[in-house]
Amino acid sequence: MAEEEGVLTNLDTGTGEGPKPNGADTLPTAGIITQYVKDLSVENPSAPDVYQWPEPPQIDVQFNIAAEPIEEGVHEVTLKLTLTATSQRGTMYMVDLAFCGLVGMRNVPEDHAHAFLYAEAPRLLFPFARRVVADAVRDAGFPPLMVDPVDFNGIYAQQLAARRAEEASGGEPIKPVTGNA
Repeated sequence: MAEEEGVLTNLDTGTGEGPKPNGADTLPTAGIITQYVKDLSVENPSAPDVYQWPEPPQIDVQFNIAAEPIEEGVHEVTLKLTLTATSQRGTMYMVDLAFCGLVGMRNVPEDHAHAFLYAEAPRLLFPFARRVVADAVRDAGFPPLMVDPVDFNGIYAQQLAARRAEEASGGEPIKPVTGNA
């Protein structure tokens, strides 16, 4: 009987790359599993008078990033944004958002895992958190606030260099995030 054309009979490519013939997946993989609003607070302490104030607000934006292990290979990354709009007359509004993403990682070296959790994952989450903030500000009766993009990779590099300098001068070492250190 003739061999059928186009049918694979030998799945062992022998290249050493990609999935292994026995099904073991050893390639590094990282990605966002899901994202969600964990906490959102909007305060409009000067309403209704604030809507008569003629001056534009001064906006203060603060953010923080945290990563917590949930289970083996899964971390919760929290992008916390705190925005305060003030004028000469007082506080116009405050928005406090904890926007999270579940990040799955497998076969990722520790230094790459740390960078993904504290730089790349926040970069991926930011546009969605930004939209939540814009909607919350709009729903409070103000023009939507579009928070300027943030260079999370640049900030991560600066923070990492500062931590390495602190570690070199006898400070506490950077803790591993995956246990693969």
